[in-house]
Amino acid sequence: MSRREEYEARTEGLLGPVAEANGVSVYDVEYVKEGSDYYLRAYIDKPGGVNIQDCENVSRALSDLLDREDFIPDAYILEVSSPGLGRTLKKDKHLQASLGEEVEIRLFRPVEKCREFSGILESFDSETLVIREGETLKTLKRPDIASVRLALKL
Repeated sequence: MSRREEYEARTEGLLGPVAEANGVSVYDVEYVKEGSDYYLRAYIDKPGGVNIQDCENVSRALSDLLDREDFIPDAYILEVSSPGLGRTLKKDKHLQASLGEEVEIRLFRPVEKCREFSGILESFDSETLVIREGETLKTLKRPDIASVRLALKL
């Protein structure tokens, strides 16, 4: 397990009870470096969406726990937010919850001269994702996929 994965897993472990106590669920945790700064991002969700008060309550409680546990030696910025409408679908639980929804997929390299696809998420397994583009089913290999997001409905 990499340092990043360890920080994310330990943070998610701390975040679970905090989220539950505040009536929200944990969507994802990520630890990333952007420029010269590290960010620890906690994404929370609930039916109908989270509000600023939810984020503030979770942020304060999580910050206190992170200060007490002190397992991240780097200076970092803690952010707590909603995953947003065009949320990234990283984990199988995210894909499962989004079956039947329209998704946008970006590939690392072109397949059939195309790097971006959109369609209805029909199914997935450990090796592939299947989307429906109109009447056509398209199967994409998971190692080729850079990102999957819910399509924004404007």
